[in-house]
Amino acid sequence: MSKYRTDNKVISTAFKALSNPNRLAIFQRLLTCCETGASCEVNQCMKIVVGDLGREIDIAASTLSHHLKELNQSGLILMERRGQHVECWINTAMVEQLANFLKTTD
Repeated sequence: MSKYRTDNKVISTAFKALSNPNRLAIFQRLLTCCETGASCEVNQCMKIVVGDLGREIDIAASTLSHHLKELNQSGLILMERRGQHVECWINTAMVEQLANFLKTTD
């Protein structure tokens, strides 16, 4: 399989994940890195505990879990268990890949 087709599959999977309004809201929140309303460079993104994220976005825990799973499987976010907490953060490599894709489609 060519690299072109692989890249298209990765990109389309990411866009499919972001096509859901809840997942897009979660992704946007993670892009802000800091407190609500703050912004920073993508490579400075910080980890956020899933429970805190759910309270901020006002999504039921089971729904949040489903959406995080989809974002993680699409490669848009990374997740790691730390004791009783699960942290998630933006996969900056994927964001860069999406940005490069969008730049080439001008």
